[in-house]
Amino acid sequence: GRFPCPFSPRLSWRRVLCVLFLPFPRSARPHLFLWAPNRFDWSHLTPRELKNRSQGIQTEERAGRNPYFTLEGHEFLILGGSVHYFRVPRASWRDRLLKLRACGFNTVTTYVPWNLHEPERGTFDFSGNLDLEAFILLAEEVGLWVILRPGPYICSEMDLGGLPSWLLQDPTSQLRTTNRSFVNAVNKYFDHLIPRVALLQYLQGGPIIAVQVENEYGFFYKDEAYMPYLLQALQQRGIGGLLLTADNTEEVMRGHIKGGRNPDLHKPILIMEFWVGWFDTWGIDHRVMGVNEVEKSVSEFIRYGISFNVYMFHGGTNFGFMNGATSFEKHRGVTTSYAWGRRGCFPLPVSFAVRPLPPVPSPTPKAVYPSLKLSHYLPLWEALPYLQRPVTSNVPINMENLPINNGNGQSFGFVLYEMTICSGAALLLQVFLNETSLGILTDVYRDIDIPPITECQLLRILVENQGRVNFSWKIQNQRKGLIGPVTLDKIPLNWFTIYSLELKTQFFKKLRSACWRPLGGPSSSPAFHLGTLMAGSSPQDTFLQLLGWNRGCVFINGRNLGRYWNIGPQEALYLPGSWLQPGTNEIVLFEKEKSGSGVYSTDVRPPMVLKSLTKHGEQTICI
Repeated sequence: GRFPCPFSPRLSWRRVLCVLFLPFPRSARPHLFLWAPNRFDWSHLTPRELKNRSQGIQTEERAGRNPYFTLEGHEFLILGGSVHYFRVPRASWRDRLLKLRACGFNTVTTYVPWNLHEPERGTFDFSGNLDLEAFILLAEEVGLWVILRPGPYICSEMDLGGLPSWLLQDPTSQLRTTNRSFVNAVNKYFDHLIPRVALLQYLQGGPIIAVQVENEYGFFYKDEAYMPYLLQALQQRGIGGLLLTADNTEEVMRGHIKGGRNPDLHKPILIMEFWVGWFDTWGIDHRVMGVNEVEKSVSEFIRYGISFNVYMFHGGTNFGFMNGATSFEKHRGVTTSYAWGRRGCFPLPVSFAVRPLPPVPSPTPKAVYPSLKLSHYLPLWEALPYLQRPVTSNVPINMENLPINNGNGQSFGFVLYEMTICSGAALLLQVFLNETSLGILTDVYRDIDIPPITECQLLRILVENQGRVNFSWKIQNQRKGLIGPVTLDKIPLNWFTIYSLELKTQFFKKLRSACWRPLGGPSSSPAFHLGTLMAGSSPQDTFLQLLGWNRGCVFINGRNLGRYWNIGPQEALYLPGSWLQPGTNEIVLFEKEKSGSGVYSTDVRPPMVLKSLTKHGEQTICI
């Protein structure tokens, strides 16, 4: 649960993500007193300044005023903003954190994605853009405290809620429960993760002032022993201090940990997710909160001494295939952009300004690269020899159970199934007869007619993982690819050749030796399109517009920028300058359906039609 605008102390407390001392309906709480300091001076309460530490975040209450937090005996409001290190290029971490600090915030919050840190069982990655320790230490350097949200489930609109897809291989495993298979996997992950952050906690001299246990378990609630198990798992590995849970008031009784079933009405309030917008899914208008509503709510929080965390201060980008999906009326993948609300600084109301404020960093420089052109293309079918050896099977095998990646299956990307047929019929599943497209099947439309044929031909079925559902009980059933039989006139087909298209960097290195064709007219079948981008001597950030292109993904020097789709709302892809090299850069588009007229660079994110979450209706804003 989260807290949407607008806020009023006169309304019932609803949609709140909260801490161990859980929130409660306003009607159940004693009268809220106004808290009216004109300014906060916490310059002595920053990680680098606060050397003598004896106790972390505490709570106090006095007659005639609201309960409040203290830090080393000093009254303290947690003014947090969410910035996810894995959604921001490492070279831009400092810029984003400095802007958070310059806007008056004193805390950064971040999730920790298990699926990115342990892509294969027992293989851990905390390097480069996933260097969690470096991010935490950088936050400390710029003067920010840290609230860590390590999961194991995080939601965060990520594929499978941040859980690794190899967990789905075991048919007996029950995610987010004390099921032995799941607990064993969590324990091994925590054995590697927690020692990296335990020494960065407040009482160890680090900037971590609080740790959240799981995420929104009250929505899922299947096992009353699960949250106590996770609490113990964290504490046994050295996590202490302030521990949080996060749920709406409606679900807080189910998602509790010990001590939280009966919330203490005399404890301070922390809103763990104050929404200033909403994430986007393909085909749905972008939505934001009105500036006035946001400012009014924040003013009220501060007036009543309520701590809060803005979700998101800077949303960043779902690079590659990390995005999740929703599945309410239909399956909808989350867009590549994870921009919540409006871009730019989120200043606290002037009357409650934090003093002294550091200078606001200059806007990140952007560039336009006119020398961007595509020159060659390669049909998907001619790229197959450059993939790893295909799997052969009498029956279809779903992504997660393919015998690849050291037995861990496939997490992201596409799977191509090939089989031979000798007659036309109605097929029960993008489908190709040899290289000719017959149509696209979805989770709703599952039948397609194959025209009569006079000789045996190759039937190809290309399946895309558009993102596993990241929320609700449906995460248990998120296997991708073909599951169950493919039938032709109700007769199951067999003998499949299965290609894994993970589209990793190594694949594009191999593809350079392929026989690329000169680009002529538009292509109407899946193909790779090759070009160059000249970045000059000092590359800077830019945005890529894909005019006339239909649906696919973009790679720069082998790195996956993410997906594009002409149904919107996202109309451009963010290209970090740190991903470019001086001079010539290789750009490849994998277009699934029909190629467009060109790719263009711009230094301004194109305008999007926004749907306001307020009563003011629709509006168009450049973001």
